[in-house]
This record gives sequence, C-alpha cells and structure tokens, in this order.
Amino acid sequence: MYVWGRLLRVALTFKSRGAYRLGEESRLSFRCLPTDIDSNIHLNNARYMMLADLGRIDIFLRAGLLSLSRRRGWAPMMGGLQSVYVREIRLWKRFDLLSSIQTWEDTQVIGRHRFVLENGETAAIIMTTAGVYDFRNRRFQQVDEVVEALGADVEPRAPHGEEKAFMASHDGLRKLAKSFPPVRDSANLNGGGE
Repeated sequence: MYVWGRLLRVALTFKSRGAYRLGEESRLSFRCLPTDIDSNIHLNNARYMMLADLGRIDIFLRAGLLSLSRRRGWAPMMGGLQSVYVREIRLWKRFDLLSSIQTWEDTQVIGRHRFVLENGETAAIIMTTAGVYDFRNRRFQQVDEVVEALGADVEPRAPHGEEKAFMASHDGLRKLAKSFPPVRDSANLNGGGE
C-alpha cells in the first residue's frame, strides 16, 4: 500500500521547511511502522522506494518545480534507481530521510536519498536518475533550462565516479529493456496458463 498519509503530511507541511535550494538536503523524519515491515521485522525494500518518493516530492514542492510544471505542461519523471542497504531499520525505530539533487547532465538529474538511523549511521542509500518531461513538445527538458525557469543560478558539478558508473549502468539496462520484442500473447506472461 502506498504511503498516502505520509504524502499528505509532506504536502501540508512543506512550506514550514522553507524553500529548497539546489545542493541542499531535504530532511524528513519517520518511524518504522507495522505497515512498513517484512517478515524480518524491518523496513521492507519496497517501502524504501516509496519513502524516497516523498523525499523527491518534498524537494519538488519546496523548489517550486511542481507548480512550474503544472503551468508549463511538464512532469518530473523517474528514469531509474539503484539502492544499497547496509543497516536495517527495525520496527518502531525512528529514522531520517535526507534527499538531495546531486548534479545533472543534459536531461538527466542525479538524486540521492540517504536513510539515517537515530545514532547518525546510514542504513541505506538510493541513487536516482530522473528528468522533466515536456508533454507539449514531447521531449525531456534540458535541466539547465528547468533550473533557469526556477530562478536558480547554480551550475552542476561534474558527476563523481559512483554517479558515472550508475549512469552507465542505467543506460545499459535501459537499452536492454528496449531491445526485448513486445509480448503479444498474455499466456506467455504467466507461464502458459493458470
């Protein structure tokens, strides 16, 4: 189930966190609830992705991207992600989600979501690639154009080694996904029948 209650909280409180400036981190605090856990009694892998959505939405709201997108017929869209888990988040434990826009190249934005335990240790990191799609012109916007439209005067830094490797891996997997022929027979999707 999606994190609708938490999404509502983020949407209703984003102004209290102030404007988001590129290069900063968004911080949202959570507690691991019974609806978040798997059979190991810790935050399940799908919930990490949903909470990272909230980190991005917080940034989009605070930066003014969502209101700008509505006016211009744009939409922020995920391209892909990579996650790594190094410590578990147990049931009832509090944790923070630190989200940031790390850098960008052409039409790709590289984001990072870091899940931090109460003792300051990192539990997980999710790296994302995303873009802003222009529905009217049927293309992804150059990120520099989006940044300019937001009124920010910021230059992207060069991607570091892990970010370059992530973008290369993402590009390769995307090409693989596009290389598969369409599946026309639904029987092929479930192993030939039920």
